[in-house]
Amino acid sequence: MTTRALPAECPLEDSPAQKLSRRSWMRVMLGAIAGSCAAVLYPVFRYLTPPQDFSVSAAEALAASVGELAPNSGKTFRFGSRPALLVRLATGEYRSMSAVCTHLGCTVQYRPDAKQIWCACHNGCYDLNGKNVSGPPPRGLDNYDVQVRGQDIYVIRKQAA
Repeated sequence: MTTRALPAECPLEDSPAQKLSRRSWMRVMLGAIAGSCAAVLYPVFRYLTPPQDFSVSAAEALAASVGELAPNSGKTFRFGSRPALLVRLATGEYRSMSAVCTHLGCTVQYRPDAKQIWCACHNGCYDLNGKNVSGPPPRGLDNYDVQVRGQDIYVIRKQAA
């Protein structure tokens, strides 16, 4: 009977897989799980937080330039974090009001053919002063002041009386 001598070093004993303890393996797995959760939750968090407001100030916004609107036309612009409407009448006068319908919060638009402000959601109509004319809206639109400064048209929130 011959005895065979084993080599002094067995290559399987020094492999990295066997040197990894259970505690180290759990740390690696928990780190991978935490990284995966962060990769999923960060976009959700960014979606749910409102964007910063980059308007001129909370009380005024640059709506347009003087030559931008033709007579009997309107433009929706951003006023803080909400939409607003700037209308140029056929006489050349400017009017501005909130573009958020008082019924369900839809965005209203100017209809030059009817010379009215119209909400497409439930066919609500407002006159050019923002007063409710027809449809389900319970009250008129909030009006804003308009100032022309050089070539720029600014809309200013009216002070509460």
